[in-house]
Amino acid sequence: MVRFFAGLIGLFFSGMLLLALFDTIYLGITEPAEATAEHEFHKHAKDVSFAQDGPLGQYDRHQLQRGLKVFQEVCAACHSLDLIAFRNFEDLGYSKDQVKALAKQFQVASINPDTGEPATRDGLASDQWPAPYANEVAARAANNNALPPDLSLITKARHNGPAYVYSLLTGYGAQPAKLLKEFPDAKTPEGLHYNPYFANLNIAMAKPLSDGQVSFDDGSPNKVGDMAKDVSAFLAWTAQPELEVRRQIGWASLLFLLIFTVLAYLSYRSIWADKKH
Repeated sequence: MVRFFAGLIGLFFSGMLLLALFDTIYLGITEPAEATAEHEFHKHAKDVSFAQDGPLGQYDRHQLQRGLKVFQEVCAACHSLDLIAFRNFEDLGYSKDQVKALAKQFQVASINPDTGEPATRDGLASDQWPAPYANEVAARAANNNALPPDLSLITKARHNGPAYVYSLLTGYGAQPAKLLKEFPDAKTPEGLHYNPYFANLNIAMAKPLSDGQVSFDDGSPNKVGDMAKDVSAFLAWTAQPELEVRRQIGWASLLFLLIFTVLAYLSYRSIWADKKH
């Protein structure tokens, strides 16, 4: 009897699920959702490649160093990098002395050991990259109530991360006349900036890069596209600094499994070679 009622309850809930499914399909056919500006004009990330792409890809250290410089001179004015310490930059090819010199350029909040009062000191290699604002309230006050996100993991938090960041940085422009014609109410509000690679087409961040804005010691190109690609690669590294090591371990594991499989097969053939089926 218990099984009978349990079966009836299961059939009831299954029927309700099927009814809801068919109702959703019916409404989708008879009453399709209205087109929106975001749906019609939002663009997917551009097709751009990076040195670290693919199963055998590796970071381009020179590109990462250029990306760090772009971040330091442009992005760091508003964005934090909370999960990265100065000493991590040794992985980019900098020496310990260079890292210490970079850290010393910053003043870090501290406590006076003699008085216990708040103080500042020169940055150390063990310090994390200092945030540009004291707290969220200060960040919003300086950015028209918009909160600049921390960029440590931004390329992992966005689909097709490095390409998304590159597309966003190079995607600023005027609103298309077609958009304003089809959606008159979609005009970019004052204080925002049109960017078709941003989810709702309008972003609080003004265009951050301009040609020649950052000069590189090695004379590398510094057009907007070049700098955007460099800083995108750098942010890919901040999100996955262990990428190369993880791939090396993965390939070594696959090689081990392959050798083990061959040895296991040969052992099987040797053990059962004189046995009749």
